[in-house]
Amino acid sequence: MSSDTATTANGPAAQPPHSQPPAQPAHPHKEGFAKLTVGAIGVVFGDIGTSPLYALKEVFVGHHPLTVDQLHIFGVLSLVFWTMMIIVTLKYVFIVMRADNRGEGGSMALYALISRLSPGIGRSRWLAALGVLATALFFGDCIITPAISVLSAVEGLTIVSPDLAPLVLPLALGIIVGLFLIQSRGTALVGAFFGPVMLLYFAVLAVLGIYNIAGAPGIFQALNPWWAVQFFLADGGLAFLALGSVVLAVTGAEALYADMGHFGRKPITFSWLWVVLPALMLNYLGQGAVLLGTPGAAENPFYLSAPDWARLPLVLLATAATIIASQAVISGAFSVTQQAIQLGFLPRMRIVHTSAAAFGQIYIPAINYALLVLVLLLTVSFQTSTNLAAAYGIAVTGTMFISTMMIALLVINIWKWPRWWAMPLLALLMIVDTAYFASNITKIPDGGWFPLVIGLIAFTLLTTWSKGRMLMVERMRESAMPMEVFIKSAAAAATRVPGTAVFMTTSPTGVPQALLHNLKHNKVLHERIMILTVMIDEVPYVSDEDRIMVKQLGSDFYRLIVRYGFMQEINIPAVLKKVENCGPKLKMMDTSFFLSRQTLLASDRPGMALWREHLFSWMMRNAESAMDFFKLPTNRVVELGSQVEI
Repeated sequence: MSSDTATTANGPAAQPPHSQPPAQPAHPHKEGFAKLTVGAIGVVFGDIGTSPLYALKEVFVGHHPLTVDQLHIFGVLSLVFWTMMIIVTLKYVFIVMRADNRGEGGSMALYALISRLSPGIGRSRWLAALGVLATALFFGDCIITPAISVLSAVEGLTIVSPDLAPLVLPLALGIIVGLFLIQSRGTALVGAFFGPVMLLYFAVLAVLGIYNIAGAPGIFQALNPWWAVQFFLADGGLAFLALGSVVLAVTGAEALYADMGHFGRKPITFSWLWVVLPALMLNYLGQGAVLLGTPGAAENPFYLSAPDWARLPLVLLATAATIIASQAVISGAFSVTQQAIQLGFLPRMRIVHTSAAAFGQIYIPAINYALLVLVLLLTVSFQTSTNLAAAYGIAVTGTMFISTMMIALLVINIWKWPRWWAMPLLALLMIVDTAYFASNITKIPDGGWFPLVIGLIAFTLLTTWSKGRMLMVERMRESAMPMEVFIKSAAAAATRVPGTAVFMTTSPTGVPQALLHNLKHNKVLHERIMILTVMIDEVPYVSDEDRIMVKQLGSDFYRLIVRYGFMQEINIPAVLKKVENCGPKLKMMDTSFFLSRQTLLASDRPGMALWREHLFSWMMRNAESAMDFFKLPTNRVVELGSQVEI
């Protein structure tokens, strides 16, 4: 895709001449800065905020345990601090979040942004592959996050009383089931409590940290990067392996960018620098202080850093925080799925808008229940957060690595930063991301294979649908009759009947198959005929003023191009009520919508492997009907079949 191309709803299509999408400003945030900041703390930082529950524990007693002594404690804390500063603060807050696509962030939005600003790069297959791969890995992250977060919180019960250990898995499973079952009700009501609960949670993290640091103030020495260097010099092999667990401290960093459209860059930046980062580091330093005095606390340094009387309330608060973190990830999965559908990488799915006021609050049943089944299977299979930690990280570091590659394209080719300082900066980010990704690769035999398998499946589905739709549109375009020829030959000869016929097509040129079939079988044409194509531009939002383009073709034939952003809901009847320059005002009861339902036929022509053609055909059969997706009135739709060879 490029700046002069767009995507039809579920397929690529060429643009008509001079149809470059107009520049649109980022959508405004109506709430005040304080409200947006609290909201960002509640939604954006849930995942990274729950990392203290398991990060240090996995470093010292995980699959590659470390000796609990001053060198290793200070070395690990130094790595945690500087990882947060380089990956989260420098990379995401100060660089990546500058790459907003009209206010929106995330892998798909970044891919669309590069495609729009640099047509030459945007057409490259490897850039599309990077964007799709990052999205595929994100789905793996969406499955692991609820499982490891909820398990790590509920495991605090074993610290309160070892006798409660048998309750951990059943409770975790019950919480997970309840979490997914309430998705259909929307997050507006629960979301009102997200910010205050997470504010309380981060305050408790900070207080616990200060409480423990007071007994060992020397722990602040760990912020010196020299301790990380000493760690590698003294124990290079284990230090490298420890990176696979240290990165757990920054899982969720990509949420800063992905959720930018909901809250804006400034509230997220403020929340991170002045609330989340200080609270997290105080807590990690506090856990380190506990480990210095009590090495045995490595069993669960988060809960053992609290006084006995506070542990049960802490379990309840941490569980609430992990539910919020999981909710944010699930909502992110819905949002990314919607973007993938609009940009032509997934078939149409049923999307339910759960809030009349907030567009971003959506629910996709197919994704919700697929995630529920996979999260339950994962939880039952791995059973403990320590086992799950081996599976966690590889999807996150893979996504971070890809985002650095894509940002490098922006910095060098589009933003054109001076190379003398842009190249060293990018080199630093690439070295850090590569080191963490390489360390996580060592966890593949212990569970790291799971997110890779999920990512491979998602990547296959995304690319198969995109390729299949492209081939199908190409085949249909090859056999399409020029519109001018059709009007001259058919308009005068065919009988015209009262009413308006809207023929929906993925191609903005040529005669739709449904129009040809209708004339062939019914031998009539309506008084007014509209050829309508829905285009999804590479921007999140298209304003109402730029929504519709009308072209008169003569003999009461009109071609309509209706534009949407990849974050917008499509509603064709609502748009047609606003159409002008097409004769009398359109009335739904006098309008018929004609859709073409394609049947795929295998052919010897080069295209896709046979198994991918069968997969594409299966996805097409299970896609939501165009009638429901475009919000067409059920009693005004006519479907006509056609066969397409791919």
